[in-house]
Amino acid sequence: MRILLLTTGLRLGGAERQVADLARQFVVFGHEVAVVSLTLAQEVALPREVTLHRVDLRKDPLRFLLTLQAVRKWVARWQPDIVHAHMFHANIFARLLRPRRAGGARIPVLCTAHSSREGGRLRMLAYQLTDGLCAATTHVSAEGMQYMLDVGATKAGRISVMPNGIDTDRFRRDPQTRTQTRQALELGPDAKVVLNVGRLVHEKDQQRLIEAFRQLAGDPETGASIRLLIAGDGPLKATLVRHAAALGLSHAVRLLGPCDNVPALMNAADLFVLSSVREGLPLVVAEALACETPVVATEVSGIRALLAASGSIVPAGDTDALARGMRAALRGLQDVAAGRAHAVAAYSLASVAQRWIDLYRELVQRRGAALPAPGKADHA
Repeated sequence: MRILLLTTGLRLGGAERQVADLARQFVVFGHEVAVVSLTLAQEVALPREVTLHRVDLRKDPLRFLLTLQAVRKWVARWQPDIVHAHMFHANIFARLLRPRRAGGARIPVLCTAHSSREGGRLRMLAYQLTDGLCAATTHVSAEGMQYMLDVGATKAGRISVMPNGIDTDRFRRDPQTRTQTRQALELGPDAKVVLNVGRLVHEKDQQRLIEAFRQLAGDPETGASIRLLIAGDGPLKATLVRHAAALGLSHAVRLLGPCDNVPALMNAADLFVLSSVREGLPLVVAEALACETPVVATEVSGIRALLAASGSIVPAGDTDALARGMRAALRGLQDVAAGRAHAVAAYSLASVAQRWIDLYRELVQRRGAALPAPGKADHA
């Protein structure tokens, strides 16, 4: 198949990483893949086999229409079998794109929402008004899908749940990597390491995580060698550095910045903590499970499905509950082997990518277009 992935951007975020991972897996399966990004910045790598086309979409109506027309012409030249859009702006853009085949037939458009709430009433109205312009919509979590149904963004039968996937061969337990990474970070063998990975934004609530961590840093049970590592970048970086300093934790809290070695960090950690107040499907939790790292997570969209076999869930926005959950998890009471088994069974990238291929074929054939017969690679 010729698969076009249309994304709002390619910065370091969960949805953006998923687009790159799917592109990589589709190439492994033997498909031709193109990625169109509506913004110019790129922080996630794509395989060299992937055709990349970036545009500079602006909110100005005239600029928007000109960009829409330019991308429509580019798509007409590349001639995909399916257009699969990711995130709100790309979803609406793809619906308005109305791509056609060389013979004039419509190319099916599939839209995926990645956040538990893709925005306020205006965005939901935009989804509602353009719902008929796409073949189907998916959401990464059941909670997010239900929200879109509740607010009338789409209708039952036109939306389904499709989780994101992770490379469970890359994310796995590796004692040697653990030792090397801790040495590189100058962490002693007895150090207790708590890890958070994510954008430094209000939704991730890392400021509350630092406050909860303070309770552990001053607790003889967890020891003076406990450390908090936060991997990621964002507008709150300076605020978080100042907050840690104000709490007397500059020696124990380290902001690592953008990291491309997340599997190594997961192996180095004794505990992964998700402190968010809002998520779609926090796939970083599945990555921690796949590395057999204990998890404590706030109760946000998708988390119960992720932690069905292992991990601890605490209320979002509750500092004391977060601290208690972290303290209990560091005692080593979680079944991390069961957590990895669940992550592999439910979220492995190869199986999720194959589910996408099956859905693509169904949508294309529903439009009456012919596709090559499934080959060996389609069942990888």
